Amino acid sequence: MDGSGNTGPMTMQKPVYVLFVCLGNICRSPSAEGVFRRAVHEAGLEEIIHIDSCGTGDWHIGKAPDDRAQQKAHQRGIDISGLRARQFRASDLEHFDYILVMDRQNLADVRDVWRQNGGTEPELFLSYGLSEHEEVPDPYYGGDKGFETVLDLIEEASEGLLDEIRRYLA
Repeated sequence: MDGSGNTGPMTMQKPVYVLFVCLGNICRSPSAEGVFRRAVHEAGLEEIIHIDSCGTGDWHIGKAPDDRAQQKAHQRGIDISGLRARQFRASDLEHFDYILVMDRQNLADVRDVWRQNGGTEPELFLSYGLSEHEEVPDPYYGGDKGFETVLDLIEEASEGLLDEIRRYLA
């Protein structure tokens, strides 16, 4: 018996920890965190899949996501206003099962830390998508269209990532 009155084996899912990484943690990675949180919620897996985001740089620590990122996410029914920027740390390599970076420069920066410390190997987030894009472009210095493009790419890659995690959990 499993303690609930049911007979049979007790099924315990090992939690899965996902980290999204960009440069400042105010545009791309909090957007990815918000989009993926919604996908995980809709799949009913929020008790198993834990999500965070961070940046390789330290200049936005403690700040909310960019207003434009918040606005565009809100238009898609996603609230990222409560997120606060933090910096990537070496201990993230041990804690997270997936470390997903937005572009090659962030990948190089995180891989430098990974080579010194081991742990989860970082990878490009868009490797889980179907798009020809390999990197999520930084919309910070662009207009509103850039934030829309970022969300489109993130939504697609999130579906692929969720499929991958479901296979892992099966």
